[in-house]
Amino acid sequence: MRILLLSQFYPPVTGGVEVHVAALARGLAERGHRVMVATLDGAETGDGRCVRVDVRRVTSAASRAGFLFSTDRRHAPPVPDPGVMLGLRRLVASFRPEIVHAHNWLGRSFLPLARSAGARFIVTLHDCGAACAQGRRMHRGKEYCVTDGLVRCTACCASFYGPVKGTLTALGNRLMRSHEAATVDLYVAVSRAVAEANLLDASGARYAVVPNFVAEPSAHPRAGTPEFGTLPSEPFVLQVGDVVSDKGVSVLLDAFRRLPNAPPLVLLGRITPGLRGSLPPGVFAPGLWPHGLIAEAWRRSLFGTMPSICLDACPTSAMEAMAAGRAVVASARGGLSDIVDDGVTGILVPPGDSDALAAAMRRIAEDPQLRQRMGRAGRERFERRFRSDVVIERIESLYQSVLSG
Repeated sequence: MRILLLSQFYPPVTGGVEVHVAALARGLAERGHRVMVATLDGAETGDGRCVRVDVRRVTSAASRAGFLFSTDRRHAPPVPDPGVMLGLRRLVASFRPEIVHAHNWLGRSFLPLARSAGARFIVTLHDCGAACAQGRRMHRGKEYCVTDGLVRCTACCASFYGPVKGTLTALGNRLMRSHEAATVDLYVAVSRAVAEANLLDASGARYAVVPNFVAEPSAHPRAGTPEFGTLPSEPFVLQVGDVVSDKGVSVLLDAFRRLPNAPPLVLLGRITPGLRGSLPPGVFAPGLWPHGLIAEAWRRSLFGTMPSICLDACPTSAMEAMAAGRAVVASARGGLSDIVDDGVTGILVPPGDSDALAAAMRRIAEDPQLRQRMGRAGRERFERRFRSDVVIERIESLYQSVLSG
């Protein structure tokens, strides 16, 4: 089977979606498929870990307007990009894929080509981006949002991205989502919450729910790796991901202050510049680590926390904790409710409730037998549902399903 994966970024640019797409590309290639990845930037001419994955760059016209972007990551727009369309047209003509599988807004630039490409079109929704231009359903970054009004969404997006970029993004996303739903052969939502938040039932779109997955690390890192020197010498609680408000960091720090004799807390990820100086004693923020080292950090931890207040679609950090045999204390929101089996592999608490979070953390921290029991159950759940070969086999079956009509 010839499969073209579309992802706006690709390793060495790292993030949950990028790690997933790279692992999916390698897994499909190892199963004998011909795999090509089209990406905007951050890609090499090939994937050194699997020479059978052909990684190609496409040039974005929007990325030339530097004033639209506040970081070095110049994301794909929610509408077709002329430069990307031209690049994809050339790749499709030469590669002739049977399946085109998009993983974010880069797929919007394939929409005008879909009917003439002779390929089935699949879109994986890793967040709420089909319905919410911010992708997380957080109104003005402060409260969880469940409405879908045009005026409210446009104003919220303008406050998030800026008046010009935000308004254009919100309107462009609203304009394209019905066209996408009518063109896509199959949506893949990474959790039930993502399917609901993107209004897939209301749109009448055909979809399946398939979670992300975690590939087992190929080797343990060396003991002398410099990053490990930034960890506490004693057992610690671990949170992996961007250290930002919608990941529930303020709730976590409030809960941590309430814990008597608390073990150290490690926040592993990009941190808001102004937050580092206000961290309480016992909290460590080593910054962003290479993905290959995170599995070792989980193995050295006591348990994990994920108190997101946003709709965390399908956080791989929860799966990584379970793969390492670690219990998880998480918010009962979004994909975390799909991943964490409450009372079995961890504890789910109401989003934003620091008292409940502190009580759950204290319970697990003070009960080694409970930690071990939940850790073993988490590892078993990972083996059944989130291991790479299990999920890739499900994705292959979806490819066969859409090809057979």
